[in-house]
Amino acid sequence: SSTFVLCSPSNTDSKRDGSPLKQTSKSTNCSPAHCAQQTKTDTDGTQEKHSSAPAVLQDADKPEETNEQKLFKIASELLQTEKAYVARLNLLDQVFCTKLMEEANKGTFPVDVVKNIFSNICSINAFHSQFLLPGLEIRMGEWASKPRIGDILQKLTPFLKMYAEYVKNFDNAMELLKQWTDRSPQFKAIIQEIQSTDMCGSLTLQHHMLEPVQRVPRYEMLLKDYLKKLPEDDPDRRDAEKSLEIISTAATHSNSAIRKSDNLKKLMEIYEMLGEEEDIVNPSNEFIKEGHILKLAARNTSAMERYLFLFNNMLLYCVPKFSLGGPKYTVRTRIGIDGMKVVETSNEDYPHTFQVSGKERMLELQASSEQDKTGWIKAFRETIDIFQLKNESFKNALKDVEEVSVSNAELGVRAPRWIRDNEVTMCMKCKEPFNALTRRRHHCRACGYVVCWKCSDNKVPLAYDGNKTNKVCRDCFSILTGERVAEGKKKGILEIEAAQFSGSSIMCGFLQYCEKNKPLQKFWCVIPEKECLVLYLYKAPQDVKAQCSIPLLGYSVDDTVRPTDSPASFRLSQSKSIHNFAAETEELKQRWLKVIRVAVTGEVPECPQTNGNNSNMMDNNNTQEASTDST
Repeated sequence: SSTFVLCSPSNTDSKRDGSPLKQTSKSTNCSPAHCAQQTKTDTDGTQEKHSSAPAVLQDADKPEETNEQKLFKIASELLQTEKAYVARLNLLDQVFCTKLMEEANKGTFPVDVVKNIFSNICSINAFHSQFLLPGLEIRMGEWASKPRIGDILQKLTPFLKMYAEYVKNFDNAMELLKQWTDRSPQFKAIIQEIQSTDMCGSLTLQHHMLEPVQRVPRYEMLLKDYLKKLPEDDPDRRDAEKSLEIISTAATHSNSAIRKSDNLKKLMEIYEMLGEEEDIVNPSNEFIKEGHILKLAARNTSAMERYLFLFNNMLLYCVPKFSLGGPKYTVRTRIGIDGMKVVETSNEDYPHTFQVSGKERMLELQASSEQDKTGWIKAFRETIDIFQLKNESFKNALKDVEEVSVSNAELGVRAPRWIRDNEVTMCMKCKEPFNALTRRRHHCRACGYVVCWKCSDNKVPLAYDGNKTNKVCRDCFSILTGERVAEGKKKGILEIEAAQFSGSSIMCGFLQYCEKNKPLQKFWCVIPEKECLVLYLYKAPQDVKAQCSIPLLGYSVDDTVRPTDSPASFRLSQSKSIHNFAAETEELKQRWLKVIRVAVTGEVPECPQTNGNNSNMMDNNNTQEASTDST
């Protein structure tokens, strides 16, 4: 526990039965325990200074703390931490919340956003600052005659419902805080201004908002320690035990919230380390492990430094960035846990190696030691096992549904069997994982499936429920009404993996690209067979989401090279849109132009042939295999 200067109410302390203890010091500025460590007292009351004897001998001479002194010390720590806690509550309530509310009342951002972020912090602050803290201060002032805290803490128990409400809202508050910090410059500026003040102690608003979540477990810890020192027959024991029983129940919920908030804080840290480019801050993503690793290149087995972030549902394979400030890593590949395998490998030249293979990519990795290798393999296998277990429960739930599902003819006429919430971990329609914040569980009233809000955002009258309007899933809505529902964002137009496209493309390879007069940047460009009139641009060959897409139909193609242009450059233009490209060589440029000139007319282009091979097989410096060795 933290160290504090402990203050006793008088020079003469009392035993727990009220009788006086031996006078330990003339000073009134320290507790008996503290004073015992500073001075020794003669029978005539004079103080002796510490001798210059070795520390071991001095410790042996120190009188052992009495039980009464230990109890006083715990009570003093409770008071000191309560003072610090009230200061934090005041910062949240009277500074952050008040300043943001003042700006919200001007119409800059919604008032409800501020209310939902800070929840009932005002009520919590009022209780602690006006009741609990003053009560503790009075009790410590009269400790000589009333050495007890159980009765004081019992006053806290009826107000623990306030903490339950705060903890329940915590995930939502963190999400709103992130959302509006990104969305509103004024919102962000107010928070940053307050965070830069001395009263914040160089800590973020999120850190301070965690204080109420952590406070209840703190009470539990201090009470347990207090009860260990408290005699069985002490009059305060009954009150203290009763308080501990109720506070421990509340602490269980707080500890769960702490684990969630710690995970979200870690996700935020990683998000910043990746340059805020990877969308990983999601309650369904659980951080597992991170660390440096070496990657063995496929061609020459040279080892290259890489960094891994392992989550419950994916692995981020990253390259360190050697720059002052800014992002620390660049994501090369995102590999899903679904279908992943991990095996140990043996290599005489490179010890401690293992292989990670997923649907997206295979990696041969080298750990720093045998212990490090064992740790990584264990983390991977445990993560894969848990993922498969959850997936299996999902499949079993689907199997059970198929056995008792309502037929199309009975849909809406007969009440369905509802799938239990705990039988599934993801939406039974779109397969997205559920979480307590952004993707909650809902039931389709027609088929009984557990679905997310996006997949249940339809209503129809159901005959079995007296033709009352009920929420149903997309499929049931289509069957019951004959109307087709738009799929929504099952997978965005840009959310197709580059590797998936590249494997069945008319043309793919690296091109330099810029829009209008911006600087050229290197992109992995793909014209897929299935969407042969669209050009997709990725930052890397293994990216799971394109940076942009260009529908080629109707564009004009200009391959004249101007004095300021790069060699082997060409342009696509339509109205005010101008896209500039540059190939590695003139030959590659002509192969691209051959495909693009057909696509802009609306015709289906053919794969250009080079020595009998499909154009997917680019030159060595332009192939996906080449990028594998360098990644």
